[in-house]
Amino acid sequence: MEDNRLYSPKYIRYIIDKYGFRFSKSLGQNFLIDGNIVRNIVKGANITKEDYVLEIGPGIGTLTEELALNAKKVVAVELDKSLLPVLDETLGRYENIEIIHGDILKLDIEEIIRENLGGGPIKVVANLPYYVTTPIIGKLLEDSLDIESISVMVQKEVADRMIAGPGTKDYGSLSIFVNFYSSPEILLIAPKTVFMPQPKVDSAVIKLNIRKTLPNIDREKFFQVVKAGFSKRRKTILNCLSSYGFNLDKDTIRQGLEQINIEPKERAENLSIEDFINISTILPSLDI
Repeated sequence: MEDNRLYSPKYIRYIIDKYGFRFSKSLGQNFLIDGNIVRNIVKGANITKEDYVLEIGPGIGTLTEELALNAKKVVAVELDKSLLPVLDETLGRYENIEIIHGDILKLDIEEIIRENLGGGPIKVVANLPYYVTTPIIGKLLEDSLDIESISVMVQKEVADRMIAGPGTKDYGSLSIFVNFYSSPEILLIAPKTVFMPQPKVDSAVIKLNIRKTLPNIDREKFFQVVKAGFSKRRKTILNCLSSYGFNLDKDTIRQGLEQINIEPKERAENLSIEDFINISTILPSLDI
């Protein structure tokens, strides 16, 4: 009964007309209208009947429904108040779905996990609005939450940057940030034709498998060094670090780089996460 599923374009148009819903460009609303994509997202996220799932931006509930059919419980956080009555109709029959109205960037996710999602660990699955992709992923990764994996739809070019390794054109501070906290993999590519309305670019679903242990380092200093390294992509790592504003002279930085066998003339795009960790560790007097 595909016509009765929420990813059916016919059903989506019916709901939109019934509630007089208008897509918001400012909220980056693009609903999935392809059943295979929806099913493959849930399959790729490895959702089972034992799992508690946090979804961000359910829209009319297209992905939420598929999650509920496979998970123990789903909590979906929706920012758009006008979608709440729609979700009451589309998902009201599912007892294992809870809708929370709010901004995920302002909500206490740790409390939601504790009070609404069995205390963790949880899995996050979402079709993220493009404009808040990086802030949301940043919050989920940095807040030391009990999350097993994050499977999210993002712009394909953003996914490419997340999985990029040293020496590639897409490699940058986002690549290092994501790979520091997780092991990323692209699950599938979603062409713009599987959305209503169609975005201007293709998307990809990326899965971030959260690392159970992290390097025992000063993370603030580490990410400052990463930011400094990529502040001027055409410059050498020595010039980037010495011109960033750290309280160290160029010779001291050069000596530090040579001590850990990093060529001062190397560029940040060719350095690994381990290289940046070593830099942040060998330069203990960085003034940040």
